[in-house]
Amino acid sequence: MAFTHIPPIQCLVTFEAVARLRSASRAADELCVTVSAVSHRLRQLEAQLGVKLFTRNDFTLTGDGAHYLQNVCAGLAALGRLPAEGGRAAVPRLRVAVTPTFSRQLLMPRLELFRAAYPDVELTLQVSIPLLDVTAEEADLEIRFGTGGYPDREYRRVLGDVITPACSPSYLNEHGPFDGFSCEAEFVRVRLMKTPLEPWAPWFAGCGVSRAEPAGGAQFNDLGLVYDAAASGFGVALVRHKLGAAWFDSGRLLPLSTHSVPSPHSHYLCWRPGTLERWECAAFVDWLAHVLA
Repeated sequence: MAFTHIPPIQCLVTFEAVARLRSASRAADELCVTVSAVSHRLRQLEAQLGVKLFTRNDFTLTGDGAHYLQNVCAGLAALGRLPAEGGRAAVPRLRVAVTPTFSRQLLMPRLELFRAAYPDVELTLQVSIPLLDVTAEEADLEIRFGTGGYPDREYRRVLGDVITPACSPSYLNEHGPFDGFSCEAEFVRVRLMKTPLEPWAPWFAGCGVSRAEPAGGAQFNDLGLVYDAAASGFGVALVRHKLGAAWFDSGRLLPLSTHSVPSPHSHYLCWRPGTLERWECAAFVDWLAHVLA
């Protein structure tokens, strides 16, 4: 027997549940997964078999589906009676390029959820450079950080954010207090940390102040480095509420205002046209948008 041709067990279990219950939502509840996961598992199974299993309106089985269901039910029943024997189905491989701080703060803490939902996907993560949209190797999907409108890619906005100026407790003790950090008199008292990833213009505009971006001094090309430097007392940084939550929650950074303004930059999940025809790519896009919503 060629075990590499046997579909993944979770696809077969999902197929049986949907065929029996005639409902994707009820099958999702029974299997403790999302409706999206049910849909992607069925797509994976149909892609591997090369046949349609259901008519799409009411989950009525096609002729091929009804015939295959008999084999699946017999196989699942046999597995329920006997110890599973070896063999592993062909593993779908997914390569995702991610920006460093997004990966550490938002993706990695949630990645076990994806592995649990799609245990057969072999996931490879690699680093991409924010704003430059450069990756070390070719990837199926990539996280880009910017303003969107990528002509060479299809994309989905997965995370927007707002920004607030913040600094370390020691820096605040030395240079504060501040009254909302919203006027020129307060700006000139501190070192404004600069990075093309988070320009100061939106904050200045929100304060009604006409002021140029900080000139000279150190510059950072990763937001995690910006936040770490600010936490070490380097100066005042614009910090994203979601991406910088760990720094705020730990008290390493303190907000200098109760107000925030939208950042001009967002995180986008991007791919070449046709990529989402692969079920594992579509599954990751839907999963990431869901867990970050």
